[in-house]
Amino acid sequence: MNDNASETVETDRSAPISRQSLHDELVQRLRSMVIEGDLTPGSRVPERVLCERFAVSRTPLREAMKVLASEGLLELTPHRGAVVPCLTLEDLEEVFPVLGALEGLAGELACKHVTEEDLAEVRALHYQMVLHYQRSELPEYFRLNQAIHEKIMAVAGNATLLDQHRSLAGRVRRARYQANMSAGRWKHAVEEHEEILKALTARDAERLGRILKQHLQNKCETVKEALLAESGQGGPTGASGR
Repeated sequence: MNDNASETVETDRSAPISRQSLHDELVQRLRSMVIEGDLTPGSRVPERVLCERFAVSRTPLREAMKVLASEGLLELTPHRGAVVPCLTLEDLEEVFPVLGALEGLAGELACKHVTEEDLAEVRALHYQMVLHYQRSELPEYFRLNQAIHEKIMAVAGNATLLDQHRSLAGRVRRARYQANMSAGRWKHAVEEHEEILKALTARDAERLGRILKQHLQNKCETVKEALLAESGQGGPTGASGR
């Protein structure tokens, strides 16, 4: 997800799209529909319905779906079109340890390359995110949360690391969003982000790498609980694994 602060403006996903930024806006709207549950796991993307809703032809819609497929948010299958993939416990156990290693390494590298301008941007994103947390505005909170993590990945300055992270993060992004339910865990996630900001500001590479790895582990446990609860195999849903 290419989230940034400008995406905090709420969009009406049913309104026609202006042609000036057709591709980018289609990608953003479809991404939000998958992450926020408008398109559910296992469901087929209703191309005709969406073309009518957005007043676009199938060609730009399919180009946008290709982008989401590259992010792991959709699967393009012969004769079925685009399908929202289902997430399994095996997927979580496979993906999250790798994501944790990548984000931990990114944190260590970011501490070596971060500038005062970068820090100012991360602080601004953080304080906006906290404001949305205080207002219980989940979609806006989530987008800014992701923007912070992606900014750290970008500051790390390693294109290979960034590409690998993007290819994996999409596979679990919807589950991470949907798992954000418990007030207690959500509060703890915000506190973890306070520690992330402090470590980055101090340029403490070892500490930031450790915090980010633990942050991902907490996300994994939260998402597992949510997935088990959704399937009827577990107890109450956990909270934000942001």
